Amino acid sequence: MDQDTNGNGEQGGKVSRRQVLQTATAVAVGAVAFPDIVPAAALGRDNKVAPSERITLGIIGTGNQGTGDMRQFLNDERVQVVAVCDVNRESAGYWNGGVAGRDPAKRIVEEKYAAQKASGSYKGCDAYNDFREVLGRKDIDAVEIATPDHWHAIPVILAAKAGKDIYCQKPLSLTIEEGRAMSDAVKKHKRVFQTGSQQRSDRNFRRAAELVRNGRIGKVHTVRCGMPGGRPDFGKTGDRKKPEPVPEGFDYDFWLGPAREAPYAPARCHVNFRWIYDYYGGQVTDWGGHHPDCAQWGLGTDHTGPVEIRSAKAAFPRDPLWDTATDYYFEAIYADGVKMIISNKEKGGVTWEGANGWVWADRGRHDASTKEILNSEIGANEVRLYESNDHFRNFIDCVISRKEPVAPVEVAHRSITICHLGNIALRLGRESLKWDPAKERIVGDPTAATMLGRDYRAPWTLPKA
Repeated sequence: MDQDTNGNGEQGGKVSRRQVLQTATAVAVGAVAFPDIVPAAALGRDNKVAPSERITLGIIGTGNQGTGDMRQFLNDERVQVVAVCDVNRESAGYWNGGVAGRDPAKRIVEEKYAAQKASGSYKGCDAYNDFREVLGRKDIDAVEIATPDHWHAIPVILAAKAGKDIYCQKPLSLTIEEGRAMSDAVKKHKRVFQTGSQQRSDRNFRRAAELVRNGRIGKVHTVRCGMPGGRPDFGKTGDRKKPEPVPEGFDYDFWLGPAREAPYAPARCHVNFRWIYDYYGGQVTDWGGHHPDCAQWGLGTDHTGPVEIRSAKAAFPRDPLWDTATDYYFEAIYADGVKMIISNKEKGGVTWEGANGWVWADRGRHDASTKEILNSEIGANEVRLYESNDHFRNFIDCVISRKEPVAPVEVAHRSITICHLGNIALRLGRESLKWDPAKERIVGDPTAATMLGRDYRAPWTLPKA
């Protein structure tokens, strides 16, 4: 959007992108009150996009994925990262034992922007311990939420109520109940929401899903999602599972948040939280936000789900701290008889099998049972799926246009629901678990139904939209 200014730098007849976003935010927020926070520094970078035209972004959760995603946003000339937030100031224990936290993230931002200025200096990024301070800033248009899964729902719902557009990492939620609440809040407050299921921006998955959707393999009967197993020691802290004193600079009580009370141990936090059900769902949900999501894309079941989980089997090696499944297998059965198999024993990626052949996709590649299927042209009047070739830029495109991104919240909720149901069946040892995707309830199993949500540790509660 072009911008006219008069001699005093004031806008003329045209409306800036910032004004449009602020108007949308004011309408969406309504009576929701947050504290006024004055930004620490004015915007201003030596590039071609005017400050009033940039999307101001706050990063909530600056560990592994959050810092990596932040670097992607820093490469978008339409974005200004103005705030970073993490309950950890700075420490090791991240990928391969690496260092991360809010202070390293702040340095990355300011060094990046300083390199773009003639002065070689930039001090315009604020660092916070409490995400609510970020949401309270009226000058922030959007946030990324890259916290552990038990810390997705509360910030997402509060961000939606505060009128912020949201990029939230996968898997979307810790529970099905949280996912429904998050989707409802985003819809109610008319927010743009992108889930970090970036395989939807991989042309190979898109191409494979289009071939399936357009009948190239005939009627689909089976989809196989091959995902990793085990509990890898990503943070190099696997030998430190016994309680230790909380390190200086780490707000561990805030890190626990709504999760139940537990003693601090290095192997509990940062990247290895993935292997503890209180905070995550193990490999089943870690990759469940990817392969089953794309499987649904190819089936055209983005807004529904299976009606039954069958044949759930898993291995849970005894461990003093980590309790997620290391080997797993379950089947998600759809109303039309299609079977989706999710297991660490299947070929990696997604394989759709039909009456006339198969199509397979993994990151950066795809294949088919015949060259005829593989090289088939998708006609002008056939199904064309949403095309995004850059997940982060797609989000910013949609913040500007107010259109829906390639991985919206309701789609992410429906996809990860399959894996939440799978984990419930695996943990309870259920041979069959009936599911009503319209009412989103487990049928005929009261014990399993109690696992659709979690109790929150006081004083935290799941906010109402």
